[in-house]
Amino acid sequence: MKFVSKKIRKKSGARLAAVQAVYMAHFGELPVDEVIQDFKDGKIGRYVIDEDSSSQAEEMVEISPIDVEYFESLVKGVHAKKELLEKSLNLYLNEKWDFDKMNGTMQALLLCAVYELTNTLDIDTKVLIQEYVDLAYAFFSKNEPKMVNALLDQIAHAVRN
Repeated sequence: MKFVSKKIRKKSGARLAAVQAVYMAHFGELPVDEVIQDFKDGKIGRYVIDEDSSSQAEEMVEISPIDVEYFESLVKGVHAKKELLEKSLNLYLNEKWDFDKMNGTMQALLLCAVYELTNTLDIDTKVLIQEYVDLAYAFFSKNEPKMVNALLDQIAHAVRN
């Protein structure tokens, strides 16, 4: 296992939490500030289900600390620019992948990813794409992670070059 700094792990955790918070705020029709506060207070988003592949047993595992400031800026940024982000995504999606027909988790993941690609130019493009592909694999198992990789690569070339 390669060494990953605590700072990087906290940013990765912030991305996962942001995807969950964006999903909750949008599909739960909850005020974004309330969702953010619930995450910060540890009321939600503190545990994930870990499945042991050999025994098929599931257990709740506490997640490591997140970069709270980064999490909050991501969620608020996506919330503030949601309509623009959706329009941008639709420009790059083909008939097979219609944003409005996507699973809510995928929508939240793509919104966070495109927000970061377009607003955090200090973070390496390859790092961002890999982070969101890894998140896609955490939630999906088939073609979705491949689509996320190709889509984000295409968007990154357009907005970062």
